Amino acid sequence: MSQNTAPPRPPSTGSGGAWAAGGTLFAGVLMLVIGILDVLQGIAAIAEDDVYTRVGDYVFKFDLTSWGWIHIILGILVAVSGAGILKGSEWGRMGGITLASLNVIAQFLFLPYHPWWALFSMAISIFVIWALATDDTSFGKDRV
Repeated sequence: MSQNTAPPRPPSTGSGGAWAAGGTLFAGVLMLVIGILDVLQGIAAIAEDDVYTRVGDYVFKFDLTSWGWIHIILGILVAVSGAGILKGSEWGRMGGITLASLNVIAQFLFLPYHPWWALFSMAISIFVIWALATDDTSFGKDRV
C-alpha cells in the first residue's frame, strides 16, 4: 500500500453502527408492513367514500378514489422495496429511501382524511429513511 492510498475503513462496530444495521432489518420489515397497510388503506378509500371523513377545509383536495389509487400504487412499491431491503439489495435500499420520502409527502397530503394514522406513518417513514441512510455496511456483499 502506498502512502497516498487511504487505508480501508474497518466495519462499523460502535453502538451507532449496530443500531443502524439492526434498524435496516427493522426498516425492511416496516416497509413491508406499511406497504401492505397502504394498499388496504387505498382499497378502503376506493370502496367506500364515507370511510374517511375530512377534517375542515384543506388546500390539497383530491377525490378519495384518487387517493385510493395513489395509496395502492405507492403501497405496492413500498412493499417491493421492503422485500428488496430484506434480501440485501442496494436497489432496495435506495428505493427504500426514495419511497419512504414519497410516503412522508403522501401522508402529509392525506392528513385531513386520517390525521393520526398519517402522522404515525410519517414517523415510521422518517425512521426508515434514517436507518437506511446511516447503515454504512457493504450491503449484500459480505453477508453469508
